[in-house]
Amino acid sequence: MIANAEKSQLVIIDMQEKLSAAMPQEVLNKVVKRVELLVTASHGLDIPYICTEQYPKGLGKTLSQMQSFLTQAKYVEKTAFDCTADPIFSRYLVRTRPQIFLMGMETHICVLQTALSLIGKGKEVFVIEDAIISRNILNKQNALGRLRQAGCIVTNTESVIFEWIKSADHDLFKTLAPLIKDID
Repeated sequence: MIANAEKSQLVIIDMQEKLSAAMPQEVLNKVVKRVELLVTASHGLDIPYICTEQYPKGLGKTLSQMQSFLTQAKYVEKTAFDCTADPIFSRYLVRTRPQIFLMGMETHICVLQTALSLIGKGKEVFVIEDAIISRNILNKQNALGRLRQAGCIVTNTESVIFEWIKSADHDLFKTLAPLIKDID
């Protein structure tokens, strides 16, 4: 299945201050850059996105370095690990956009449970492997295996962006190309 910008929406899961302190920092920095690139592309392609925060009173708000590019985010504060268990999250999902792209923390908890639930609801779920993170790489790898078995499309930032724009002739290509070179 190929990503289609007109059918897409993004979900940025729990990229929060206190939770981020437990993550491998080099990996976290790369994930933040990839989320920024995907959100930048979404702005140019009119792709809506949701940003969730797991118990922000305890885990803090979304990372401060992300605030500058999350200008069009719809925020959902939640306590359930599965984002779809929150009625506000479910209201923010756009019914005419069946392709859901997941990124964020932690792969083996909130990303996994949300993806499995969305599949159960008939959504086409894409997990962006280089834009997700867990404290422990083994937990992330285990979750990715489960997600593949469940029918998720496990993909990466570059693939998604190039599938969305389809051609070097797209107006956004010249804007995104230098940013893509900078994500590694």
